[in-house]
Amino acid sequence: MNQCRQDHGEQEKTEDGSVEGLNLHRGISIPRDMRRPGEDGYRTPNADDYERERNQMAGEQQPSSSDKTLPPAAGRHHWTSWDKTLEKLHWRERVRHYTWTFFTMTMATGGIANVIYTVPFRFRGLTTIGVIFFLFNIVLFFINVVMISLRFYTFPETFRASYMHPSERLFIPAAVVSFGTILINISQYGITKTGPWLNHGMFVLFWFDAALAVLASSGIYLIMSVFSHPISTVSILTDLSRWSTKSFTVESMTPIWIFPAYPLLIIGPHAAQLSKNLPQIDALNIIVAGFTLQGIGFLVAFMIYASFIYRLMTQKLPQEASRPGMFVSVGPCGFTVAAVLGMADALPRNVDQAFMGDGPLASMIAKVVANWACLWLWGLALWFFFVSAGAHWSCARQEGGFPFSMTFYSFVFPNTALVTATFAVGKAFRSRGIQIVGCVMTVCVIGAWVVVFVLMVRAIAQKQILWPQKGEDKDEGGFKAPEPLERKHTLRKLVSNASRRRSRSGND
Repeated sequence: MNQCRQDHGEQEKTEDGSVEGLNLHRGISIPRDMRRPGEDGYRTPNADDYERERNQMAGEQQPSSSDKTLPPAAGRHHWTSWDKTLEKLHWRERVRHYTWTFFTMTMATGGIANVIYTVPFRFRGLTTIGVIFFLFNIVLFFINVVMISLRFYTFPETFRASYMHPSERLFIPAAVVSFGTILINISQYGITKTGPWLNHGMFVLFWFDAALAVLASSGIYLIMSVFSHPISTVSILTDLSRWSTKSFTVESMTPIWIFPAYPLLIIGPHAAQLSKNLPQIDALNIIVAGFTLQGIGFLVAFMIYASFIYRLMTQKLPQEASRPGMFVSVGPCGFTVAAVLGMADALPRNVDQAFMGDGPLASMIAKVVANWACLWLWGLALWFFFVSAGAHWSCARQEGGFPFSMTFYSFVFPNTALVTATFAVGKAFRSRGIQIVGCVMTVCVIGAWVVVFVLMVRAIAQKQILWPQKGEDKDEGGFKAPEPLERKHTLRKLVSNASRRRSRSGND
């Protein structure tokens, strides 16, 4: 009887008289918010638990190895010997938690290759370093595609859940951005080393990527609405009329809301790079399309900026774990500056005499306007960078830091846009000083990528990610992870067998 109580948990009364479930694992009591979904007494941990229990832990000593109670929820955000007592998961269970956020890794790696290509002061071997990052990014992208495909194949219920989760679904466009970044790197490092066939291939892939970006950006919220309920005309129209207030509030707003616009924000840089190697007519079409889609992406992000500023003025800063996402606000301005200046620079070479009445004059006016207008956007990108960096000052002073998450790659990818924008501004105004500042920023962003990548590997080994309730697929906002279909079938079979046995005993 006692053994059964240890296996299935006990019920004890707390000081306020409420019943507290205490599951036991090898004789050690497990707090409710550290259990797995579906276990007796399970309760979803939330941000208030993290803040309250972290403050409680601040003045307390860590328990000794002889204690029989695990530390509170905040303690599990740091790798301690207590985590080793938890049950090990099979690799299939860890693949279940391979979320869309892992594509932020390939976004950042491709962004580093892009930055290295744009460095104005070249030295022998720099291009080779860029090619290494480019090829490594392709390998990482292939790994991401295989792993997330295994997740959806092994656990089919997680595919629909990834579109319904309030946080994970915002990172679905990261896969499209990663694909677009690889195309940019191919245009940078591959076209000059191959024949005309790659030019034609990239021209076709540009339009495919543009269509994919429009679908991923404008359709993500519609797709979420459709997957939230059974598909019908009435439910779709109902959801479309209230999607903006269905799950998100200004109080919970973070710059991650901008993420669905990111696929559009890299179309412009791709157009600027690809137009250098295409015939005049094709290049002009690419520039016009790139400028249009870049403007759409920036205007969508610009409107979300208003909500972000309002949130900062009326609410406190986001939680430490999600605070790296503040750097996402740097990307839209940075990518737009690099894209507009690059396309304006390529425009005079790709217009004829009759373009807008006087092709050379029209292209020169466009270039002058672009140069001065992009100064504002570059300054705005710097402003958001300083605000985002300042928001992490309290985290840097905090002992022990805060738990790793894949949003740490926000330290890298949006800031690669700021670096390329800095180089573009320095080139447009022939400022050697701005270009030197961009080189310093390049060293910093590469260092940040190395640190975040090492922390990611460490976090996987120490079960901070790819672990139940520790990733972007954890239970939150009323969302609960779906139960594996295999487990559902097993439970149904057990219930059916039990019913048959009871019916037979009744007949006897």
